[in-house]
Amino acid sequence: MKAIRFHEHGGPEVLKYEDIPEPEPGPGECLVKIMATTLNGADVMTVEGIPGLTIPLPMIPGIDTAGEIAALGHGVDGSKWAVGDRVSVYGIIPVGEAFRLMGETLPGACCDYITVAQTNLLPIPDNVSYVQAAALPVAYGTALRMMVKRARVQAGEKVLILGATGGVGTCCVQLAKMAGAEVLACGSSEWKVERLKELGADHVVNVSKQDFLEESRRIFGRPRVAVGDKVKGTGGADIVVNYTGGDTLEPSQKAMSSHGRMAVCGATAGYQATVDLRYIWSFEQQIIGSNGWDIEDQEELLDMVSEGRLDPIIHAERPLKEYPLALRELIDRQVFGKSAVLPEHD
Repeated sequence: MKAIRFHEHGGPEVLKYEDIPEPEPGPGECLVKIMATTLNGADVMTVEGIPGLTIPLPMIPGIDTAGEIAALGHGVDGSKWAVGDRVSVYGIIPVGEAFRLMGETLPGACCDYITVAQTNLLPIPDNVSYVQAAALPVAYGTALRMMVKRARVQAGEKVLILGATGGVGTCCVQLAKMAGAEVLACGSSEWKVERLKELGADHVVNVSKQDFLEESRRIFGRPRVAVGDKVKGTGGADIVVNYTGGDTLEPSQKAMSSHGRMAVCGATAGYQATVDLRYIWSFEQQIIGSNGWDIEDQEELLDMVSEGRLDPIIHAERPLKEYPLALRELIDRQVFGKSAVLPEHD
């Protein structure tokens, strides 16, 4: 079968499109014929190398994927699964007492076939495409957990979303609007902020030209200090979504309302960040961490897409062999939403 692999760390140039043996399902596993795989920022880090994490080489990247069952291993529940079933793959794999991630420390899905435990599979509703299903796990699962289950976005709240144009960000915009919130979304170019308007953002900021703190204060008002349970004024964002980190953290605090929440699921601009403790206590702010997603989140997302409540944003679909091009585009920040690659099965 064909696979994308890297034998050393580096940029897209280290990726090879090559022939490798087709895997065979073990006990309790299914052989899945891959129909679509989507890219994540985590793919970039894995290919380049993650300090402190040993990645077995050669490695096949790709966490998010969907396909159809091609064969059943011994012991697979035949009353639940059959050859030809359309399935979404949950890429966090239990190994002993720990968990490992496909495409990082276990072979990923940028290939023709993978083997997956039946417990890591979910049925895809008939009206959800393979590409839509493949877009959901990492980015949309992370957004759902962060916005709905951790930050608990509510109707009427004001939400500021930094980095709103990627997979996580585009889902956060949709989830906030679904909840009835007012959304200020940030992007780094004019074409991206125009797409954010089309997605439903009430206000947009082009951070290459505008200061997001100034714009947030202009649109949502200047935050006022809380005194006990009383708030002097109602200015500021009730929720700030910040998975950028770096030098954006302190301005994000200054954009938050009294009793505001900052939702954090990553730090793409650096994990060393300055926090102004005065804002934490005087505005009674919360910083809420959110880590990944679980298989129930992924199942809920499939239902939301099936019911028409959520629409995964797909930037482009390419053949699997063009994965290096898709990764380069992601590195160069030329992607809005999610990019997909599709194997060319005979």
